[in-house]
Amino acid sequence: MREEFEKLVSAGKISRAHVDRLVQLAHCGYCRHRSWGFGKITAVDTIFSRFMIDFAGKPGHSMDLAFAAHSLEPIPPTHILARKAHDLSGLRQMAALHHLELIKLVLDSYGGKATLEQIQQVLVPDVITEDWRKWWEAARRELKKDGHFLVPMRKADPIRWASEEVSLQDRLMAEFRGAKGLKARLVQAHEILKNHSDLADPAAAVREMCGLLNAEIATHQRTQPALALEAIFVRDETRQATAVAAAEPELGAKDVWAHQHPVGEVLDQVTASRHKHALESFRASCPDQWAVVLIEALNHVSSKLCGEIVKLLSQEGRIEEFKAWLARLISQHLASSELLLWLARERSDSFADILGPELFRAMLTAVERDQFLEKKSNRLRDYMLDDPTLLVDLIESADLDVIKDLTRTLQLSPSFDDMDKRSLLARIVKHFPAIQSLISGDQHARQESSLVVSWESLERRKAEYDELVHKRIPSNSHEISVARSYGDLNENHEYKAAKEMQKLLMRRKAELESQLARARGTDFVSPRTDVVSIGTRVHVTDLADSHGEIYIILGAWDFDAQRGIISYLSPIAQSLLNRAVGEEIELEHDHQLHRYRIERIEAYIQTPPAPLQSDAAPAAPLEAEASVAMSSPSVSDPGSPPGEQAADGSAPP
Repeated sequence: MREEFEKLVSAGKISRAHVDRLVQLAHCGYCRHRSWGFGKITAVDTIFSRFMIDFAGKPGHSMDLAFAAHSLEPIPPTHILARKAHDLSGLRQMAALHHLELIKLVLDSYGGKATLEQIQQVLVPDVITEDWRKWWEAARRELKKDGHFLVPMRKADPIRWASEEVSLQDRLMAEFRGAKGLKARLVQAHEILKNHSDLADPAAAVREMCGLLNAEIATHQRTQPALALEAIFVRDETRQATAVAAAEPELGAKDVWAHQHPVGEVLDQVTASRHKHALESFRASCPDQWAVVLIEALNHVSSKLCGEIVKLLSQEGRIEEFKAWLARLISQHLASSELLLWLARERSDSFADILGPELFRAMLTAVERDQFLEKKSNRLRDYMLDDPTLLVDLIESADLDVIKDLTRTLQLSPSFDDMDKRSLLARIVKHFPAIQSLISGDQHARQESSLVVSWESLERRKAEYDELVHKRIPSNSHEISVARSYGDLNENHEYKAAKEMQKLLMRRKAELESQLARARGTDFVSPRTDVVSIGTRVHVTDLADSHGEIYIILGAWDFDAQRGIISYLSPIAQSLLNRAVGEEIELEHDHQLHRYRIERIEAYIQTPPAPLQSDAAPAAPLEAEASVAMSSPSVSDPGSPPGEQAADGSAPP
């Protein structure tokens, strides 16, 4: 093709500088464009000075020769991209049977080196169609054993191929000796440990490695105890794996802990995978005070390390000691955000007595404290926003007044922006609609009106509350603990049923506390009778058929359909209240509107009750009613719980 291109140069259609590149492109038959990617040159048109190229998504693309010389990179037929185009099945067979041959092909295609990401991009999904991770693990083991491939520790560094073969042991030991600093040397020591079974002379390698580590441990035990501990761990594990004994006494973990370093600080600097090992070494080194020291350290370490410490305390029977300390920290708002983050993630039933509204308040304090200290990140705050159930789980059993107080605290918190704050408040409102008025700023709804109730109904509610608090809730807690002992909480139906009952009981407890706080007992003596009011008997006449009916309007929790007693909060009572004799009103009866006229209004109780004989709350019996000759409508009080009736003739809730 060179002669053809020379003719085009003579004709002035292309530059002489383009000839060599065009000859390469025509000879290779494959190319790569920086935007369109890999392409196959299907034809060379010397008459119109064009290449015909099949790009992915642009088949049969026509490109001027001069432009092609500037913008295309020649791809030889041996390149992995060219092989994928004309021999994909052969590459797939190579991937299945000859891992190293395929990787060598990729490295050669990229100038003798390629990163793991480059290898994956070029092979997946065309050549390696199944599990890449599994394939690469198998290939990586072969690469390390082969003396030509240099596999770096960091994934971002390229894998290289060297013509001169170097044994695995020589390469690992050379990298170990050349590592700068104990931290880098520990990385290489881990590689030696992982590959000890493939070494030609593992005993010699281990002796040299341990000798160098011992020298580093001696110089780091005071200044960098965490690194010294990790060096001791990997040294001892390597000796155990290879059965190579120490020639002379060596420093151990007990020698490092003997320097009385800040325990929490040292443990936090140890690699996370070594936390358990480090904790065990401290427990063995300090058998008398280890639990006390670790509990104190919990407020100064990461959430992950908190989990490991608590696990050790639990295994050694010291969990109750930890819980008492934790409860004290929470009540005093001194718990760190990392400790609270661990507890929020844990939220197991073992800490059910701690998981409550006070924990949420302590979390708000910790988040604000971190903001004041200008920490770069606040993982507790992020978790509070990300976990949709955390807030509700902590406050679901709280009294309504406590929830209101927490809501106000959250509204005033400077640690959340407006959008995040609205998100948290929305979660509260979803489960506690009564909080909506507090958040929306509805002043009328904020000042919740008191409930006028009869003394009898008030005593019934108090009795229900006492039974709930002193009998039903403790009994339910016992059922939960028994069901938990059966194990496997995911499949434990008794446990799930007891937990559901706990939610119902706690919700009813909150309702009763709210109602009792608003309740105002009365004996309904001397009501206004110039208009319909609470404590009056109202005579009305249906104007359609002149049929007379009587309604007795009493407290919020009083209802007796047979005797015509209705709550002043019921729709019928609300229509009658403040109306005078002779006024006409519309009432719904049997799902139809009827027009009534008020005929007479009189006090329900004519004389005051007798004085109380005890210190108990006054309970004035309602006037004994004679049988009322009337056709009583079906009256319901949507404000009362199902089954609640007035004291005079009513059934207990």
